[in-house]
Amino acid sequence: MAKLVIIDDEAAILELMSKLCRAAGHTVFGCTTGIDGMAAIRSQQPDLVIVDLRIGDVNGLDIVSMCRDQFPGTAVIMVTGHGSVETAVEAMRLGAFDYLTKPFDLGDLIKTVNQALNRNNPAASQSAPSISVSSSIRNASASKLIGHSDAIQRIFEIVRRVADNDSPVLLEGEFGVGKHMVARAMHEASRRAGAPFKELQCSAMPEDALESELFGHSNGQGGVFSRASGGTVHLAEVHVLPARIQAQLNTFLDEMQARRSAWSNNSTDFRLVVSTTICLEEASKKGSFREDLYYKLSVVPLKIPPLRERREDIKPLVDHFLKELSDRSDSRVKNIDTYALEFLEKYAWPGNISELRNAVERACAFAENDRIRPVDLPTKVTQQIEVPTTAASGGTTQLPIGSTLDDFIRGQERMFIQETLKYNNGSREKTASMLGVSIATLYRKMGLNVDRKTTA
Repeated sequence: MAKLVIIDDEAAILELMSKLCRAAGHTVFGCTTGIDGMAAIRSQQPDLVIVDLRIGDVNGLDIVSMCRDQFPGTAVIMVTGHGSVETAVEAMRLGAFDYLTKPFDLGDLIKTVNQALNRNNPAASQSAPSISVSSSIRNASASKLIGHSDAIQRIFEIVRRVADNDSPVLLEGEFGVGKHMVARAMHEASRRAGAPFKELQCSAMPEDALESELFGHSNGQGGVFSRASGGTVHLAEVHVLPARIQAQLNTFLDEMQARRSAWSNNSTDFRLVVSTTICLEEASKKGSFREDLYYKLSVVPLKIPPLRERREDIKPLVDHFLKELSDRSDSRVKNIDTYALEFLEKYAWPGNISELRNAVERACAFAENDRIRPVDLPTKVTQQIEVPTTAASGGTTQLPIGSTLDDFIRGQERMFIQETLKYNNGSREKTASMLGVSIATLYRKMGLNVDRKTTA
């Protein structure tokens, strides 16, 4: 097959990519430093280089430039994080074939590798052999819809019905509700599942870079639509598109429709899915989004409800995240305490599924004996509740439900000591006497050294 050099300073990710590419029949040279990677490129002169943007000792863009200048026959795929998409687009300008945004689906890695190796023969990339990726190493959260609620079941049904319908799909919903997962599920349920799934965050880059990434770069490198040939393009946060690019996209879609009508075998054939956190119809009526473009994009509209409106989905999502974290760390699946789960099910989740995933990951980091308790959850999830005070004022006080009894007592004790200190104008000796404790005990509870001078 082909000769690959993969450069990534995260050993686990490097091993995962190398293993997958070897399983596809390629010869792989893995490097954890940029210096070793450049040496491997010079000695092996590979067909393809996969390089992380941030390696540590070398900027990934320097390796892209090196391949362009010294090894023009070598294709380059850049790997980057969501926050570095603009830099990844810069890599495209420098000659990179494509980029993958972490965390990426490992199936997409092989599809992009096939495309890069067959870049001079597009038909070959569509027929290139694919391999299955085991569920233990797939980014399952990006490719499966999870939930038991009626709302999510309706979404399952709509995805099933429209998967092979090439009409554009508009996904609307709050941040973190899973619009990406629905777009991915739609792609994987369709006949296009063997082709690339490309996602572009429209808010992640300035206007000029966004224009290049959509419609092609000045060096002749194709945009996201051409690189997803035969697959699916997901434009996230489409409502932020500047007016000029809205007009270009509107014209581009008209041209694509005309080509599809004229030639059934179109080399840039793709399925378009767009998503937004606002009501795009209202935006079009207010004039902030082109009305004609809105109608082109909303042939199949789909509203994704927030997590607080489908609380019965929280437990299956938690179970899924626990299994996912277990697979990632190669450890036992942690259990969750009944009371901890109740807190998760009662919380409003303004950040939706993304916030829930982060909360579960944090809880796993703090949990002891493979069991998650309320104390392991973020404080905002266990929330402070108000209870009536015993004072004559009839007011309320807040209790940090979810904290341990020891933590609560220490907090109350510390607050009482601080207020008594204020009453005694900072005199620690008077405070110790008033509280009926020794000066050494007072210092210990305040976290101070006993030999420090007191205030008379």
